[in-house]
Amino acid sequence: MFDLEVLVTTERERSRKRGGLALGDPAASSGLRFKNRRPEVPASGDNKVKICHCFIRKLLCCSVRLNPDATFLSGGGSFKKGKSKEAEIKRINKELANIRSKFKGDKALDGYSKKKYVCKLLFIFLLGHDIDFGHMEAVNLLSSNKYTEKQIGYLFISVLVNSNSDLIRLINNGIKNDLASRNPTFMNLALHCIANVGSREMAEAFASEIPRVLVAGDTMDSVKQSAALCLLRLNRTSPDLVPMGEWTTRVVHLLNDQHLGVVTAATSLITTLAQKNPDDFKTSVSLAVARLSRIVTSASIDLQDYTYYFVAAPWLSVKLLRLLQCYPPPEDAALRSRLTECLETILNKAQEPPKSKKVQHSNAKNAVLFEAIALIIHHDSEPTLLVRACNQLGQFLQHRETNLRYLALESMCTLASSEFSHEAVKTHMETVINALKTERDVSVRQRAVDLLYAMCDRSNAKQIVAEMLSYLETADYSIREEIVLKVAILAEKYAVDYTWYVDTILNLIRIAGDYVSEEVWYRVIQIVINRDDVQGYAAKTVFEALQAPACHENLVKVGGYILGEFGNLIAGDSRSSPLVQFNLLHSKFHLCSVPTRALLLSAYIKFINLFPEVKATIQDVLRSDSQLRNADVELQQRAVEYLRLSCIASTDILATVLEEMPPFPERESSILAKLKKKKGPGKLPDMDDSRRSVNGSTDSTHSFTDVLNLNPAPSSGANLLIDVFSESSAPAAATDVSEENFPRFVCKNNGVIYENQLLQIGLKSEYRQNLGRMYVFYGNKTSTQFLSFSSSVSSSDLNVHSKAVDPVIEGGAQMQQILNIECVSDFSDAPVLNIQFRYGGALQNIAVKLPVMLNKFFQPTEMMSQDFFQRWKQLGAPQQEVQKIFKAKHPMDTEVAKAKILGFGVALLDGVDPNPANFVGAGVVHTKTTQVGCLLRLEPNMQAQTPNGNAAPPATDPSFPFGAGLPGSHLGICSRCRGEQGDGFVGLKGTWPKSHELKVAFDLASFLPPDGRVCERLLLRT
Repeated sequence: MFDLEVLVTTERERSRKRGGLALGDPAASSGLRFKNRRPEVPASGDNKVKICHCFIRKLLCCSVRLNPDATFLSGGGSFKKGKSKEAEIKRINKELANIRSKFKGDKALDGYSKKKYVCKLLFIFLLGHDIDFGHMEAVNLLSSNKYTEKQIGYLFISVLVNSNSDLIRLINNGIKNDLASRNPTFMNLALHCIANVGSREMAEAFASEIPRVLVAGDTMDSVKQSAALCLLRLNRTSPDLVPMGEWTTRVVHLLNDQHLGVVTAATSLITTLAQKNPDDFKTSVSLAVARLSRIVTSASIDLQDYTYYFVAAPWLSVKLLRLLQCYPPPEDAALRSRLTECLETILNKAQEPPKSKKVQHSNAKNAVLFEAIALIIHHDSEPTLLVRACNQLGQFLQHRETNLRYLALESMCTLASSEFSHEAVKTHMETVINALKTERDVSVRQRAVDLLYAMCDRSNAKQIVAEMLSYLETADYSIREEIVLKVAILAEKYAVDYTWYVDTILNLIRIAGDYVSEEVWYRVIQIVINRDDVQGYAAKTVFEALQAPACHENLVKVGGYILGEFGNLIAGDSRSSPLVQFNLLHSKFHLCSVPTRALLLSAYIKFINLFPEVKATIQDVLRSDSQLRNADVELQQRAVEYLRLSCIASTDILATVLEEMPPFPERESSILAKLKKKKGPGKLPDMDDSRRSVNGSTDSTHSFTDVLNLNPAPSSGANLLIDVFSESSAPAAATDVSEENFPRFVCKNNGVIYENQLLQIGLKSEYRQNLGRMYVFYGNKTSTQFLSFSSSVSSSDLNVHSKAVDPVIEGGAQMQQILNIECVSDFSDAPVLNIQFRYGGALQNIAVKLPVMLNKFFQPTEMMSQDFFQRWKQLGAPQQEVQKIFKAKHPMDTEVAKAKILGFGVALLDGVDPNPANFVGAGVVHTKTTQVGCLLRLEPNMQAQTPNGNAAPPATDPSFPFGAGLPGSHLGICSRCRGEQGDGFVGLKGTWPKSHELKVAFDLASFLPPDGRVCERLLLRT
């Protein structure tokens, strides 16, 4: 597949000189919505392929000196004039047979003929027909010294050769020759081919060569452009193979290049690399600001070759502004002031009268403006700029161009979350409400709803909720569920008067009941139950709402639950007596689904407890055939059980069983999480009285994290809604190494090693001899992107090689990283995984101790009883053994103990120990430098537990040679290995030179089965 940005570099240069917009120019996809196009502007997929094929077809015809509409295949007549599909296929097959015969003929083809036939094959392929020959001829064209022949060869390879083809090695040789030729034309063709194929094998072959070409002083400007874009392509396909460490500084300095085409290509490359490793490219900020300053302050005649409809280098300006969005505001005061001046200049130019009435001028001008506003919002540190940006966007809200109105609403959604510009955004509320009512484009109306949601606070909540409810009656079906969720969130979040909240939710169910999810009506019930002061009003309001001839089923659910719990609060009124309430609910019964009927049956049994006077009536309903013989098992079971309960239970028992529901625990609402899931990561604006402060951090009082169930909710019941939605600041960066789950991995290789409210880290490991491979899975538990994500492993004793990770983890997504581990020699310190990323503007640092212990490099070894005893007796030196007496926590389970020892890595030797209660194992520890045998013995002592719960000294086993004579009060093996009296015994014995490090690694007392209160004795010899 072609990468247009690489393919048409030369075409773009020609177009700029003509004053036109070239195919693939960044200005054409800068985020601006062009006329008659949807918001998702950048073309990709099939559209990009169609553009590319059209471009290639004209290029092919030019290569063989043909008009694009003239005859291209042999046989006379225009190919496009075929009468039918069958005629077309017949013609194609005839031409393919002719070309195949030419390639297989005895007569060698000259360069022009070979180029012509390869060109025809490429043309036929672009018409949709399969091509299975001609690949070798195309590769042979690469060795030609003629441009047109080499061009067709590269074009054929880029389009038809698979990245896994056997010809890749031959193609690589041709590319190497062209890169070494120093001919700029041939070098460009080679670089284009590398970028378009983009295979891993090509990346391995040229990833180190292309940076050298890029920064070489004698490289032509056009070649530098191609090299930068080629390197960008390889970084996207094989980021782990692009070594930028030694080239970083020189690549960054390309931003100072005199040729703006080189600067444009270099900016694209640096932006992508900076997103992955921002610290390595932070020096680009000053250069980007300096270059941007020169562009925005220059007259159009100064950049004549790069002026597009009176706008100086719009594509480069957009790219520089995007690069600056990878970093926080500059700390240097002078640099920060210069950047502010640039942004002010861009805003000032937006106020100037247009220099041309053509749409291209306004598109380019607005592309730069919107990117500048995006940078202002990203920095969120200059109140003046934020307010000016808001006012500028406000002017677009009533612009005649639909695309500008859309973009203005979208940008203002983000501005509304800033503490500096929130009030300025609120001044445009009437305009936004008017757009919601009058706008014809549904996508613009949806952005208007998003903006109203973002600008909502306590001062305007009732007005905004009322407008959204009004719009909901006529809203497009595709966005109704989203609006319902937003209304429910706003009504709950800013409810000062809970009667207003109940009215709003019931009105919401009435207007759009089909789009009210379970989370919404669950939530209103929870709140009513937890608020004593609203229960009577809720029962009265629900009772009145149910009297409508047609009620939505969700309203029946809410009514059944609330009346079943609090119907007694309104039973004193004759208009809502117990019998009237029951008859009202039962009149809806036959219209409801099975789950709702089940809920109503539960409400009926509650009525029996609340109103004994209606007991007989309800029992008659439960006793009816329609209930006792219902086809649905759930309804039948409820009817039978409720009927028996009402008949046999006394009043006191019935009151106890059917007592009022206790208050729900203070917990987070799931409505916002559902909305975030529906909108997608990064699409939902912040909304709260406390807005984002400088650099994206949040006020310490409010954040979305609690709502997403990432932090515990407050327990105070003074204000339920505010407590539920109260927000806390982003978690502080971790500084200590986490070892909480480390011991769990001594005998297993898979599981979750770390988890907090933001991130979950899972491991899956496999080991063979002295080598190991660990798969690390990073899971984003939030609905917000993790930006600038990076990880590294520090280890002083192990060789650990980690593959690079993607710098962005989407909300709710998981990413995998592979670690290759080599055990060089014995070690005691496990490696540490260091993770860094940005969440909500705050930098997060996490350090996790990886469970790589010496026993992971065990290889099980089978031994006979005689060999085992003989080897055990030989290992008697103090440095060859480590022992420990330990207290068992629970009774010893034989099968669990066996599983643990096998998980430890050794082979479990059955029948070796004369005492069947003991466990014996053997294995070999593999390192790069040596191999060490290890023998193990676990000796449970069933009589160790005394009646009063105190531990008795461990018994020795006279049948086992090594066990005799060991004192129970301490370990008499080594003065440094002494332990205290306990319920068990751990020992290590062998030829290892560092017995105490081995003791730490092989301390089985911490992971042996916590399932028995026995005395355990474990010996391990190496």
